[in-house]
Amino acid sequence: MLNVGQHNRLKVIKKTDFGLFLDGGKYGDMLLPKRYSTDTMAIGDDLGVFICLDSQDCIIATTLTPKVRVGECALLEVKDVNKVGAFLDWGLPKDLLVPHNEQHKPMEVGRSYVVYVFLDPYSHRITASSRLNRHLEERASGFSIGQEVELQISGRTQLGYKAVINNSHLGLLFRDDAFRTLVYGEKTRGFIKAIRNDQKIDVSLQARARDAKEELADKIMADLIANDGVSYITDKSDPELIYKTFNASKGVYKNALSLLYKQRKIVITPEKITLA
Repeated sequence: MLNVGQHNRLKVIKKTDFGLFLDGGKYGDMLLPKRYSTDTMAIGDDLGVFICLDSQDCIIATTLTPKVRVGECALLEVKDVNKVGAFLDWGLPKDLLVPHNEQHKPMEVGRSYVVYVFLDPYSHRITASSRLNRHLEERASGFSIGQEVELQISGRTQLGYKAVINNSHLGLLFRDDAFRTLVYGEKTRGFIKAIRNDQKIDVSLQARARDAKEELADKIMADLIANDGVSYITDKSDPELIYKTFNASKGVYKNALSLLYKQRKIVITPEKITLA
């Protein structure tokens, strides 16, 4: 079944001077314009293509890869604004529309916004929205405490950061659970920290303390082995250096060192860590 706004595999059924026609099923013959085809493409080939709309709102295929697909969120820059809405650069010739009623705040040319991309049920056009709470769930469903997820920072609050979870839900990342400055639109690994009584979701940048400590201990051992048994990143090192090297807070790093020391796997001095 063909999905607009997604990558599909379609069979070549006809070659013409202006491109290839692909079998679009219920959508009929689907044009892959000549500028996206090559001489090696032949009738009967299965091609991986992205399905979108051209400037006349006709459904076509392209071999270009957009920055985002239907059902996903992305940080995109505004190229133009007019009476219809804002138009975003998403990597395809026809810019992505955000109607005015789908803008959380009026968009400005040159600025970038986190948007959700969907197929408008009325116009059948690929459309974007910065009103994330219209399209993403705020109540937990299908998540478990400690589960690893993909986060995208979508805003700030007095408590911390708003985050998109797995392109499907919204959650809150408390400032104390971030342990570093996060940038609007940034994507990062995270974990489900808690599901509140109202089913709202709290997330964290690191796993539950015990899991995080043990996982990091394995990383420290691997780093020591790869560096002749010596590391100059100690429990006194700068937190940014620890995060850059091990993607962990200084507190978790110190706990992991303590675990390895108790297991008699390492020797700790003020200047360095060495394998026992």
